Amino acid sequence: MGTVLDELVRLLGLERIEENLFRGESQDLGWGRVFGGQVLGQALSAAEQTVPEGRAVHSLHGYFMRPGAANRPIVYDVDRIRDGSSFTTRRVVAIQGGKPIFSMSASFQVHEGGFEHEAAMPDAPPPESLKSEAELAALVADRIPERMRAQALAERPIEVRPVEPYDPLRPKVRPPARRLWYRTSGALPDAPSIHQYLLAYASDFNFLGTSMQPHGASWLQPAMQVASLDHAMWFHRPFRFDEWLLYVIDSP
Repeated sequence: MGTVLDELVRLLGLERIEENLFRGESQDLGWGRVFGGQVLGQALSAAEQTVPEGRAVHSLHGYFMRPGAANRPIVYDVDRIRDGSSFTTRRVVAIQGGKPIFSMSASFQVHEGGFEHEAAMPDAPPPESLKSEAELAALVADRIPERMRAQALAERPIEVRPVEPYDPLRPKVRPPARRLWYRTSGALPDAPSIHQYLLAYASDFNFLGTSMQPHGASWLQPAMQVASLDHAMWFHRPFRFDEWLLYVIDSP
C-alpha cells in the first residue's frame, strides 16, 4: 500500500479503548468539518471488530445527527444487539464532545448460498481511458479556493475516474447522474473488512454534487450549505476494492 492509503487504513482501523469502545482520529479534507464517509467507515470498522469470525456485513443504515469537528477524535460505542446462529446485529453511536453525531445499525451474516440475479452492467468506457479526479483538478488548480487547493492536489488514497467529468467551479445544468470508476491507490490486504469499510468511506463522495446538477449549482458556491442526512448500503457478495468498481449515482 502507498503512504496515503496506509494512513487511511490506520485512520479507519481505530484504537480499542474498552471492550465495546473505540476511538478514531479525524482527517481534515479542507471543509472545516469531518467528512461523512470517514464517520461511516469508522463506525463500520468498530462494529466489525465485535462480530464473531466468519460473518461479513450485508447491510447498514446510518443517520448523521450533528456535524463533526475535523480537529477532534471521535469515540464509537458499539451495542451488541444480537448474535444469532447465522446473523449478528450491531448498533454504533459516534460521540464527539460528549454528544452523539452519528448512529448506525448494521447486520452481519454467515456466508450462505441462495438464488442470485443481477442488473446488467451499465455501459462505461474502461477506466484506463479516463483522467482521474486528481488529474482533472490539476488542470484547474489556479481556480481552486486556496483553503482547499493543497488537499485537492494532494496524493489520494482512493483513485476516482469520472466518466462524465463535472467542474464544480463552473457548474452547468445537466441530468442528476454520474458514473465513476473507483479503486484504492494500491494493493490491500485480503481481510474483507478492510475492503468493506474503505468502500463505505468512499461511497459518500459525489452524492451531493450529483443532486445539484439539475440546478446548475455547486457545493463550492458562496453561502451554499450541504450535509449528508442518512446513508444506507447493501453488500451482496465479496469484492476487492483494490480492483476497479463502477459507481453509478442518480438522483431521481
